[in-house]
Amino acid sequence: MKKIYCIAVVFCFQIFNLHAADISGPAEAGSDLGAAKSHIEKKDWSSAISTLEKFVKANPNNADGYNLLGFSLRNAKRYSEAIFNYKEALRIDPQHRGAHEYLGVAYVQNKELPKAKELLVSLEKICGQQCEEYQDLKKAIAKAEKK
Repeated sequence: MKKIYCIAVVFCFQIFNLHAADISGPAEAGSDLGAAKSHIEKKDWSSAISTLEKFVKANPNNADGYNLLGFSLRNAKRYSEAIFNYKEALRIDPQHRGAHEYLGVAYVQNKELPKAKELLVSLEKICGQQCEEYQDLKKAIAKAEKK
């Protein structure tokens, strides 16, 4: 019964493409993705990056893996690598809300506000103005514009 439940949770996660910042989503204990999420929770960016690089090499069509790798790289202040990985996530899944948001945030941090605003428009088309990813990116852009 437990195994069926785990499979159902993983299936639902893939269907609904949960927000990537929610690292509490399903990942089997002992898996590379589960280990990476644990490193991210601890803000151990170096270990998360190392684990996720292995994960995406073994799973080259996993948009969530590339998105989390981008997230970890961005938090390690490795912006160009982060942007590359977010774009990979979007190449695999053009509707990936987390990758749109995080790529937009990377552009904000890189002082490329026009690109961030393009991603905000994309998010509005994907999930509307009320979705968390849209709201978070909108706040990041507004904060940058005040500076």
